[in-house]
Amino acid sequence: MPKYSIMNPAQNWWDDFRTKMPVVEKWAYFDHAGVAPLPGPTADVLIEFARDSAANGVANWTRWRTTVETARQLGAKLIGAETDEIAVIHNTTEGINFIAEGFPWQPGDNVVTLSSEFPSNLYPWLNLASRGVETRQVAAAENERVDPGDIERACDARTRVLAVSWVGYKTGWRNDLAALADICTRRKIFFFVDAIQGLGVFPLDVRQIPIDALAADGHKWLLSPEGAGLLYLRKSHFDRIRAIGVGWNSVRHSGDFTNTRFDLKVDASRYEGGSHCLAAICGLAKSLEILVGIGPEKISAQLLTMTDQLCERLARAKLPVASCREGDRRSGIVSFEVPGKDPLELKKDCRVRGVIVNARAGRMRAAPHAYVNESDLDRLLDAVTA
Repeated sequence: MPKYSIMNPAQNWWDDFRTKMPVVEKWAYFDHAGVAPLPGPTADVLIEFARDSAANGVANWTRWRTTVETARQLGAKLIGAETDEIAVIHNTTEGINFIAEGFPWQPGDNVVTLSSEFPSNLYPWLNLASRGVETRQVAAAENERVDPGDIERACDARTRVLAVSWVGYKTGWRNDLAALADICTRRKIFFFVDAIQGLGVFPLDVRQIPIDALAADGHKWLLSPEGAGLLYLRKSHFDRIRAIGVGWNSVRHSGDFTNTRFDLKVDASRYEGGSHCLAAICGLAKSLEILVGIGPEKISAQLLTMTDQLCERLARAKLPVASCREGDRRSGIVSFEVPGKDPLELKKDCRVRGVIVNARAGRMRAAPHAYVNESDLDRLLDAVTA
């Protein structure tokens, strides 16, 4: 009998979720925006994969290869996409580069992004300068707030791509994707979203919000190992976004190595050029099973409840919160200051006290997941005010 059972319908989903997270036995964990801990069932699958590989080599490869398709199907379900619109990739950076390098640019074109972007959603666009493509960075406020109107004013007739993060990594500003998608639809601009700081904990339907492409790897809010993630590309763009990094696995007859006819697959798996990292992907599939089983609506409601409580406690402790906490602009990230203390040193002190928290942009950054409880919040406040 497995140590971690499938959720009992009569059991509270939150209790079941927390039970699946072994990290709570030792740590109050607030770094899901950095590197997340694995659920117990996910760790079990990784161990099973490793033991099977050690004992049997390639004998059971076909069984583990099916986890790629499981991850693809669950990823599609998570965002309302079709299964053939999902590629299983290694990380967010890889997915962004597939779009940046595969787009049919012409000299004089431009891409619009934000000044507050994480480097992975900036450098691939800046790297296009040698191809005559300008990268325009719309200024974001200190808390990453940006007005969609400012973004639209940065666009012109030569703007081909708008590339933004769903949630900012510094303070957790959650962009209004519907408003940005409307701009792109009206102006016929390709809309790309770096979804890594929101995917798995906030609902998203790419049919209701017409995103053209998004990428996210699994090691943050998806509670998965590093080395596996998802790329969504709307199928109407398959022939527009040139496949790069192509290899034996990009063609319809993948596996038939003596047939060297270049006949690309007709779905997003054409971007999966070589061998998959099956160890990471089997973990991604298991974590997706858990999160999709709960549902992002429940997860987001609980997460925002906990981050609201955290902000209230920080206010009572007179610790200034830099994050925007207005309605749908809230996220799972809370950025705050501890006057008189160096964030990097405080991060180390917290770890000694059993609290995992991070520091970004000169402030503390707390990023709980939905399984965190009030006792964890107490431990965090005790640690940062000690």
